[in-house]
Amino acid sequence: MAFDMEMLKAHYGSFAQRVDSAKKALGKPLTLTEKILYAHLHPDSHLQSFARGKDYVFFAPDRVAMQDATAQMALLQFMMCGRDKTAVPSTVHCDHLIQAQIGASQDLKTAIHVNSEVYDFLATVSNKYGIGFWKPGAGIIHQIVLENYAFPGGMMIGTDSHTPNAGGLGMVAIGVGGADAVDVMTGMAWELKMPKLIGVKLTGKLGGWTSSKDVILKVAGILTVKGGTGAIVEYFGPGAEAMSCTGKGTVCNMGAEIGATTSIFGYDQSMSRYLRATERADVAELADQVAPYLTGDAECYANPGQYFDQVIEIDLDTLEPHVNGPYTPDLAWPISKFAQAVRENNYPQKLEVGLIGSCTNSSYEDLDRAASIARQAVDKKLKVKSEFTVTPGSEQIRYTVQRDGQLEAFESMGGVVLANACGPCIGQWARHTDDPNRANSIITSFNRNFSKRNDGNPQTRSFVASPEIVTALSIAGDLTFNPLTDSLINEDGQAVRLDPPTGVELPPKGFDVEDAGFQAPATDGAVISVSVSPDSNRLQLLTPFRPITADQLKGMRILIKAKGKCTTDHISMAGPWLEFRGHLQNIAKNTLIGAINAFNGETNSVINYIENKYMPVPDSGLAYRNAGTGTVVFGEENYGEGSSREHAAMQPRFLGVNAVIVKSFARIHETNLKKQGMLALTFVNPDDYELIRQDDIIDLMGFEHMSPGRNMELVLRHADGTLDKVELSHTYNQAQIEWVQAGSALNKIRMGLGEA
Repeated sequence: MAFDMEMLKAHYGSFAQRVDSAKKALGKPLTLTEKILYAHLHPDSHLQSFARGKDYVFFAPDRVAMQDATAQMALLQFMMCGRDKTAVPSTVHCDHLIQAQIGASQDLKTAIHVNSEVYDFLATVSNKYGIGFWKPGAGIIHQIVLENYAFPGGMMIGTDSHTPNAGGLGMVAIGVGGADAVDVMTGMAWELKMPKLIGVKLTGKLGGWTSSKDVILKVAGILTVKGGTGAIVEYFGPGAEAMSCTGKGTVCNMGAEIGATTSIFGYDQSMSRYLRATERADVAELADQVAPYLTGDAECYANPGQYFDQVIEIDLDTLEPHVNGPYTPDLAWPISKFAQAVRENNYPQKLEVGLIGSCTNSSYEDLDRAASIARQAVDKKLKVKSEFTVTPGSEQIRYTVQRDGQLEAFESMGGVVLANACGPCIGQWARHTDDPNRANSIITSFNRNFSKRNDGNPQTRSFVASPEIVTALSIAGDLTFNPLTDSLINEDGQAVRLDPPTGVELPPKGFDVEDAGFQAPATDGAVISVSVSPDSNRLQLLTPFRPITADQLKGMRILIKAKGKCTTDHISMAGPWLEFRGHLQNIAKNTLIGAINAFNGETNSVINYIENKYMPVPDSGLAYRNAGTGTVVFGEENYGEGSSREHAAMQPRFLGVNAVIVKSFARIHETNLKKQGMLALTFVNPDDYELIRQDDIIDLMGFEHMSPGRNMELVLRHADGTLDKVELSHTYNQAQIEWVQAGSALNKIRMGLGEA
């Protein structure tokens, strides 16, 4: 039986009525996205037609999920709110802190030893506040959610940007920062600007070497990393219905790379099969009873141009396998053109490592299809030329594919099975290399491939493809190899071809596992105590941020003017810094160390006018803060792209940054800045970014009169005595302005609960 059945029964028992009420109020057919959003309106937002991309709306999500790196800060904040238990079902998943080094067994033992303080903290807090806890080794948050918690027609938030993976089971699942999770766990309304809708019509059927991964790789090439910002992507059509449930999850998962709020598919037989295979037949039966309500209305799909803000159509019969990258997940190459791209762009042709699995491609079907290629390597006497690693998505998946022989197939071709964790996907990879700065190429079935993302080496060209293509290219050891057309020379000197992959959607003998890794919370959390040592290097209780005042916005200095792509990895790196995700003071030491200073083209080197010398960015921030001088961060387009980590907002706030002013923001990061009581502002004229000089003294005008839709003014007082005035816009509504006035959204919550 599924978790939280009483909640699920109540949800399905009223879902049809809620949708019917929305259709009547709006007077039109509804997409699936609209059905779920309007069915989850919080009482603070009365049922009415909300303008997409304009109106802020309050929602009531059904559940919350957190991974161990972000859960630390989220739960430290929740502990300050004065509640005895979370208001909605919530879970913590220990998947980010396990470093891939040797292999699954040893790496897990090492992680449990090294991270025992953090794991104990998370387990104890979970136990106290009624939160389900998934132990280290249980699996990656998104695979665990898909296997246990996602349900058609539901709505959840998760403190990880790839939370949309649950859209593969027909759920509106949105990645957020920890402060948003605190809102929902305390029973407050959760706010989101009503998303725009992008419809993707899929015709035809996947076959041969082409897989679900190629759908999202193609979409990423069309929409780019910004094209989905502020929108939910809804997939429909006969091609969508023909895909497996976990294949749909792959597409939704990587939708985070186009900036989409989330992605979703309508309920169909593949979802019903998956629910039943994962021992949730009771959920499938509930969903079957309201099945027409769990997909978009026929009129919407027959005439998508009338109901979606943008429509894309992809024919799966003609879709080629894709390889995307390097350095960005939207640089899309069809496999037929990739070899030419490698040569023309001088990408290192030798492929050093292939990595499959991760949260986006670790299903039974993914591993079964990749294993069919691995078996061919052995049967056809091909010597594998690249290192090869496999990351199962959960202990249930790992146990099942070990039972059914897929892991043996990978090991037979020389593969190493890593722990059921994020590992190399998030930089938790002790890579075996003779030179950590050498130009080289790797290929993964992961979702993100920013510079230094996997191994910390800016010279690593990281490419993204399906597990099948990754396996084939790893066998060849050559990026120019096209498995659809090319031959390889085996150990007998014979030219052999790889056959297209084969695999099944679900295990014929069913899933199996001895210990899934779940720990239920205590019945009475009041008897559980949580303590954090004041001497801890990894955990630190939070001190509330003080509100910004108008006076503090005068006479500010520039902390950094960031040039080019500035993701949350640049603002708050992962990898070894994950160790300090529960200690704000310590992790603030990595703030913006990866961002490029526009004034000198260097990273982690900015001039400080208190010390009158170049300093690392965090040191400069502390020097300004200690001197009582506020600072500003400037950036370019899609600032804060990537992970949902709220540390990228909390750290600058801790260092005394009052405002972040950019050409445009990524959605989650903009929200995170607002939640931490900062000013997130954009240039009305993006070219005004060029007016910022290194030695400017900065005033922000209009803060005391800040109101929704009212612009502010930036005054740049240059060292030569001249000045420039720049108009700035913002997207704060009145509630968000009150967050800033209170010092943070958390402070506002505490006031509402009588704890201020």
